[in-house]
Amino acid sequence: MKTILITGSTKGIGRATAIAAAKQGWTVILHGRNEECLQQLQQELQIDYSASTYYVMYDVRDTAEIKKAFLWIKKNVGPLDALVNNAGIMDDALLGMLKPEQVTQTFDVNTYAAIYHMQYASRLMTKNKKGAIINVSSIMGRFGNAGQVAYSASKAALIGATQSAAKELAPLNIRVNAVAPGFIETDLTNNLPEEIIEEKLATIKMKRAGKAEEVANVILFLASDAASYVTGQIIGVDGGMVI
Repeated sequence: MKTILITGSTKGIGRATAIAAAKQGWTVILHGRNEECLQQLQQELQIDYSASTYYVMYDVRDTAEIKKAFLWIKKNVGPLDALVNNAGIMDDALLGMLKPEQVTQTFDVNTYAAIYHMQYASRLMTKNKKGAIINVSSIMGRFGNAGQVAYSASKAALIGATQSAAKELAPLNIRVNAVAPGFIETDLTNNLPEEIIEEKLATIKMKRAGKAEEVANVILFLASDAASYVTGQIIGVDGGMVI
């Protein structure tokens, strides 16, 4: 039985990944900032899939809390087989209107937090001489997008961190990959104006939005032994989206 930690696991892609892992019989460590949401998802996974689940609650921008969470996992759960860096924010603004605090917060959550999580997770994985880390980047991190300079830059930086960590950790049998989702149906996209949604769909060759479950399936593949010789890869899950 494998153990997986998923940051930002109460909504969207994180939630779908937690469910997919529970279905496979994995021990799932949930993460979020809302204890009620964490408890509800934990109960759902236990009742519906008889999954062994835990949760840790902290702000990913707090490096002291990240360290404390991994110490708790080491003491109370045991070996960690996989980490999914899913927690992220999207605070869009045109370049001329971009505020310093928006840039700082975007990088704090989307990039720096993921790096610190990789650091602590790899330490746990090194002792077992195996592990998998999957970072959730974005198609914007590969190709950019108008009005999303900070977000795209943070996700591009995450791709660079993924590829560098993959080279560094490969000798330790720790694989590091990333997924780059396109337009995925989540709470965030569902709240967009209808005309924006139609505009996005027109750029997708498959003519539909992706589902969080479709991204989760790729994440779980990368976390599994089926991907034992896959590292340093950035896998697009975008339905042929063109930006």
